[in-house]
Amino acid sequence: MQAQEVLRQLRIPELDEVRQYLRGLPTNALMGMGAFAALTTYWFASRPKALKPPCDLSAQSVEIPGEERIRRSILNDSNEHMTHFYDDGRTMYEVFLRGLRVSNDGPCLGSRKPNQPYEWQSYRQVADRAEHIGSALLHRGHSHTGDKFVGIFSQNRPEWTTSELACYTYSLVAVPLYDTLGTEAISYIIDKAAISSVICDIPEKAQMILECVGRKGRTVKTVVVMEAFDSDLVTRGKECGVDILSLREFEALGKANRQEPVPPKPDDLALICFTSGTTGNPKGAMLTHGNVISNTAAFIRVTQVHCMLSLHDIHASYLPLAHMFERVVQGVILIHGARIGYFQGDIRLLMDDLKTLQPTVFPVVPRLLNRMFDKVFSQANTPLKRWLLDFAFRRKEAELRSGVVRRDSMWDKLIFKKVQAGLGGRVRLMITGAAPVSPTILTFLRAALGCQFYEGYGQTECTAGCSMSMPGDWTAGHVGPPLPCNSIKLVDVAEMNYLAANGEGEVCVKGPNVFQGYLDDPDRTAEAIDKDGWLHTGDVGKWLPNGTLKVIDRKKHIFKLAQGEYIAPEKIEMVYNRSDPVAQIFVHGDSLQACLVGVVVPDPDFLPIWAKNKGIQGSYSDLCNSKDVKTAILEDILRLGREAGLKSFEQVRDIALHPEMFSVQNGLLTPTLKAKRTELRSCFREQIDELYAKIKM
Repeated sequence: MQAQEVLRQLRIPELDEVRQYLRGLPTNALMGMGAFAALTTYWFASRPKALKPPCDLSAQSVEIPGEERIRRSILNDSNEHMTHFYDDGRTMYEVFLRGLRVSNDGPCLGSRKPNQPYEWQSYRQVADRAEHIGSALLHRGHSHTGDKFVGIFSQNRPEWTTSELACYTYSLVAVPLYDTLGTEAISYIIDKAAISSVICDIPEKAQMILECVGRKGRTVKTVVVMEAFDSDLVTRGKECGVDILSLREFEALGKANRQEPVPPKPDDLALICFTSGTTGNPKGAMLTHGNVISNTAAFIRVTQVHCMLSLHDIHASYLPLAHMFERVVQGVILIHGARIGYFQGDIRLLMDDLKTLQPTVFPVVPRLLNRMFDKVFSQANTPLKRWLLDFAFRRKEAELRSGVVRRDSMWDKLIFKKVQAGLGGRVRLMITGAAPVSPTILTFLRAALGCQFYEGYGQTECTAGCSMSMPGDWTAGHVGPPLPCNSIKLVDVAEMNYLAANGEGEVCVKGPNVFQGYLDDPDRTAEAIDKDGWLHTGDVGKWLPNGTLKVIDRKKHIFKLAQGEYIAPEKIEMVYNRSDPVAQIFVHGDSLQACLVGVVVPDPDFLPIWAKNKGIQGSYSDLCNSKDVKTAILEDILRLGREAGLKSFEQVRDIALHPEMFSVQNGLLTPTLKAKRTELRSCFREQIDELYAKIKM
């Protein structure tokens, strides 16, 4: 009774009024309020949680005490570089054995025929086939102490990875070859590495090898072909002193002469990765097992908190295995016992492959991201659709800024589901590299795809990557802090006014991921790696306040296009300057674009004569504004480019004509009459942007 009396005394009149009000409400109103309360409670209980970053995102790298302003990853416990992640995975051979163990001999490599599901080989099947191929190579005279270089000339497919594993199983060295090198460069590589065996995917590539070999025989003695071929190829091979064998025959040869594996050590060479370069012959970057392992270890360390891979993950392999980016990703996949599904070999069928494979790991390059971005916006073809797309993006972007990454929001279900389904609907980890990506495109796709999406930076000479964005930092416009496997310092580039004291300079890398040098090329090795072991990348970087790196320029006038091809503009300009109506030309390439454009100053004395011969008349100024003159000059310089052997990506797509000569007086030439490329780029920015805009139309 005393308790009831106390409660009566504590009754609040306002609450009584509320109770009275609620009793008077209709039943459906009460039910609505109850539903609202339930939904609110559910939202608070299930609202997305932000990923907890592995470090303070305002300080992602640490400056090592000293005078050189060296920075390292905050994820390292000390100034020592990371060399491996797992004790039982210190070579690429051990990587595969670990995958075999942790997957319990699960699915490993998969491929498909048109309109068919993926068919999978198990880890043990791949290991057995690798031992057969490796044993056959030894039977044909290869050894880890003698003839150890083996060429692989193929598109991505299970046999590529199996052949590479065959090399690692017996401490041999894989030497990837690829079509864009051209016959002359492939001949050079065969001679440089003294390659005696080449494993090809199709007869046409085997024929190309025979053309490189010629009747002189060179060093090639064996060509193994994965797909069917006719007797003419065998006859042609005999004429060149080369045995042509099918992969099936080669595996049978190895099975009949099976030998015990000869496991490599971390310091042993794993592969020679020839880079196409921009001038001269290709350079063969020598990479050890330890180089590759340290790079894979660093990637695992960065992503381990929120995106640790497991045997349930699936990787879509379509980026060229001849380049290191894809190789490092595959190393990360195999060490966790996950599986790799290969595309059919036709990039036009990639989306169909992705829908069938449903990968969880999907590495990309900017060129593909650009296409994805353009496709999404092309489908927003009405003002309402565009407004909805923009609004949904802003809501998802706001979540990104707060650290939330997901694909189950209302906006995902209404707007972005189709984009995600285009990649199979299960992607949880993406990484872009090879060339810079537009911050606008990267931010949009991070929001639209709702997965952890990293950007990395590096080059073949540091295995693949030397910096990478951090989990939780979904801002764009930088390439992250140094990876845990290396340190980075910036070195003065005084002639371009980039000074390390100002946090700017040439990006230099040091660590166990830095290559061993170029094969039999001490001069170019000395240009790349200084006496203290620092790799000089040739890129100019800038430290941002949060300890991340932003790449802002190129030390030499060499740059990458969006698809990753290197361009030396001076070489192209020398060819185009042979055109009669051309007095001066500036060739420009944007690393966010897939092609080149140019600004041409026509010769004021010769242009009127040249144009008249083509039936075009007018003053110099009129001719410079004539579309017909521009088209004629473009055709002429493209003709000269073809005759000089320029590759298709080295040819300009379009040009603008400019009537005023580049000179010292107008600041576009140096006193020694060399082009001031930075000033030229700034001066013609408007024309350059217009040219690229027209190309995209």
